[in-house]
Amino acid sequence: MGHQQTCDALAAKPALVVGSDGVGFHPASTGLERQAAVTQALAGAYFAQLDYERFQELLYDAKPGDPDEPPLRFAAAIVPFPPSRHTLYKSIRIAHGEATYVFEPVFVDTPEGAQAAMLTFDEFVADMWHKGVRCGIDAAVVRAGIASRKPLRCVVALRRDAVPGQDAAIVEATTALRRSNAPRELANGKLDLHTFQNRFPQVTARTRLLRKVPCTPGRRGVELSGASIEPPVPKDVELVGVAGTGTVIEHLDGTDWLVAAVQGFVNVDRKSGRISIGPKIVSREGVSTRTTGDLQLAGEYEEFGEVQENRLVEGGSITIHGDVFGRIVSRGGAITLRRNLMGGAATSAEGAIKVGGVAENAVLQTRAGEVDVGRAQSCIITGTKVRIGQATNCEIMADEVVIGSASGCAIAARSIVIDSAGPRQHNEMTLFALLPDTARLDGIIADRGERADAFGRLARRHLEAVAELTRRHDVRTYLALAPRLQRREVALDATQLQAFRRIAAQVAPVLQEIAQLSLAARQASGQQAAMREQAQAAQRDKDALGGAASCKVRLLAGDTVVRALPYDPDQGVPYDVPAKDVRMRLRAQAHARMAVGGGNSGTLEWAPQAQAEVALKA
Repeated sequence: MGHQQTCDALAAKPALVVGSDGVGFHPASTGLERQAAVTQALAGAYFAQLDYERFQELLYDAKPGDPDEPPLRFAAAIVPFPPSRHTLYKSIRIAHGEATYVFEPVFVDTPEGAQAAMLTFDEFVADMWHKGVRCGIDAAVVRAGIASRKPLRCVVALRRDAVPGQDAAIVEATTALRRSNAPRELANGKLDLHTFQNRFPQVTARTRLLRKVPCTPGRRGVELSGASIEPPVPKDVELVGVAGTGTVIEHLDGTDWLVAAVQGFVNVDRKSGRISIGPKIVSREGVSTRTTGDLQLAGEYEEFGEVQENRLVEGGSITIHGDVFGRIVSRGGAITLRRNLMGGAATSAEGAIKVGGVAENAVLQTRAGEVDVGRAQSCIITGTKVRIGQATNCEIMADEVVIGSASGCAIAARSIVIDSAGPRQHNEMTLFALLPDTARLDGIIADRGERADAFGRLARRHLEAVAELTRRHDVRTYLALAPRLQRREVALDATQLQAFRRIAAQVAPVLQEIAQLSLAARQASGQQAAMREQAQAAQRDKDALGGAASCKVRLLAGDTVVRALPYDPDQGVPYDVPAKDVRMRLRAQAHARMAVGGGNSGTLEWAPQAQAEVALKA
């Protein structure tokens, strides 16, 4: 009940407070209450010694405050404004937020006649209030116009326009998002003009990427009449609109941040503006001197543009959606070219290479992986397995080759399967059967077999010597009696025990010799088993190398020759060689290899076993 009475008492207090120290507003009053109080107070009166700027601020900018504070003073007193003085102030013209007034000399009627009078600023404000100008009076202009004492047209008041607020914004919180297209500096201090310093930014986990700057409200404007002009509502924005995979939104220190959740490369989607962090780089600008320069990357890379001539892209798994005219190098991943490889190269240390379109005048090489090409022309191709739809004038080396149509190619592999093959213009169609040189393994097999036989003979000689010694009467007697005595199966008297000891002394040297011979026999048998195992291992290696070599062509469309191409298996896989050596071995040195098969029509099937059978029958 007491609280309600207090509120009612505060509400009952007038907005305008007049005291001995001047005129002011009640601190708890609102702007509308103060304007109403001013209208009432200026009915036949004006504010003397008015602080106009303070007056305007308290009317239109100040908010209600603590009721216990003193009144907010803006004038010295309220003074009567007689009608005779009212007539001195002319009408005012208001248009487009401006108030124009014409100052001119004024006179008042007196018994003595008309006498010159003087306008005052305080009266001017009160008169303008009733004429609709309650805000925006320029005190300096008005005072200057009053002091001029001659006709003068002036803009005495201006509407106070609303000031728009600041829209919310998202700003970068780290320089790590910025690319650096400056040339990369090498270890020797020189600049690599083909490579940028930081084309694809990379960040660590917990890096603050973006910061939200909250919107700020605008300032309310005021019409000349005192009516409020509301500023436009500032636009807000949320980080969720730019948060992509690998990022999180966190509220820290009163601010919203977009933070990297993982370590990786920064990718910005042009359409949505989303930022994502991941192990793969996604680019849509192509690889050229102007856009990216040469690229040497640590992770996966996906490019939707072209790779121009003489440009290098090196990384892990690499996917290119546009045509490739440069070099693609993978240090240990797959290379996927969605379109064409024209005059460039694709090499991978360990991984597959796939060309969805055409490979022409290109090099495709992988040490451990499959090469898959739709159509290849004048290419050098090596890999574990090569699969081509149509090959023309190509040099190919692999462990296994499968081709739909081949013309004018030189192909070397352990296993070759071609649907159709034949020459093309001046290029022969030559198939090379990769046959391992097993001379070293044959030598190992023969050597280990001979050594196993020698150790077997030695073991038999030791065992025969042991048998000869054990046939002696005293040795047989001792060996038959000694175990029974140890097991206490028999008991000897003193005379018999003495005789047994004499026999033991006699056979002791023989028993020692028997033990030595038995040990030597066991050692020889162990060596024999080891030699046999080594021979079997070498035989297994030999069988694995040469057991499945074959060449098969389902339809011959012209002269096709099969030649044997031996290789040293100890030097690694035969197709892991530079591109220039592939062409040299398959073209320049082709006629140095003996032809082991061929034909010009029908089908062709060749295998080392079949060749051996033909030779035996001949």
